[in-house]
Amino acid sequence: MKRDLLAVLGVGALLVVVWQLIVIVGDYPRFILPGPLDVFDRFRGARYQQMLLTNLVTTLIEVLLGLALGVGTALVTGFVLARSRLAEKLLSPYIVAAQATPILALAPLIVLWFGSGLLSKVLICALICYFPMVVATTVGLRSIDAGLVELGRSLRATHRQLLVTIEIPAALPTILGGLKIATTLAVVGAVVAEWAGGDSGLGVLINLARGSMFDIPLMFATLLTIAAIGVALYLVVVLLERRLVGARA
Repeated sequence: MKRDLLAVLGVGALLVVVWQLIVIVGDYPRFILPGPLDVFDRFRGARYQQMLLTNLVTTLIEVLLGLALGVGTALVTGFVLARSRLAEKLLSPYIVAAQATPILALAPLIVLWFGSGLLSKVLICALICYFPMVVATTVGLRSIDAGLVELGRSLRATHRQLLVTIEIPAALPTILGGLKIATTLAVVGAVVAEWAGGDSGLGVLINLARGSMFDIPLMFATLLTIAAIGVALYLVVVLLERRLVGARA
């Protein structure tokens, strides 16, 4: 574990060095490609720290609420699709069509219908992480060994007991795989939602940094903060997976 962490940190340090060398060799001005030190100054400055922290909290709330709504709805939908072929035939075309529609096109409409407040941001986050969770849940439940289900039925297990003791544990690795994708997409959804309409959040800060403030180092610092949120949420799911699935292995 420590070796893996050191390897990751080593690669990160190497990327920072390469980044700085590109800036030096190319002689790029700060408004084109700021160096790592310029970006670090934005994290270090008290004014920028407060600005990043305030907008970070806003985006994180949107991500977590949208993720909860999208994942919860997707789990129920995936269960229904896995149980009923008729439901799959009726609902799948509309679910796929909704996923195929670019979220950048839907976001302004959702903001128009539900306002520029928290609700529209949560809905956009939920929409973008809904599809991978539906697919993962459906595939996971359908890939369960039929022998296990028959064994449970022979022991007179109820539908609830089958679901809790056999179906969900067997489908958990696939469901958690979908959750890994959903967590990163939820971050993307929050930023897109803030671009479509909002007065706070990291997406809004990006627009301000590249627009009226014309502070490209701040924009890079904001982008790195967004990436850090995605990585942190992904690692939470990885730890959850190790605890739930690894413990059963």
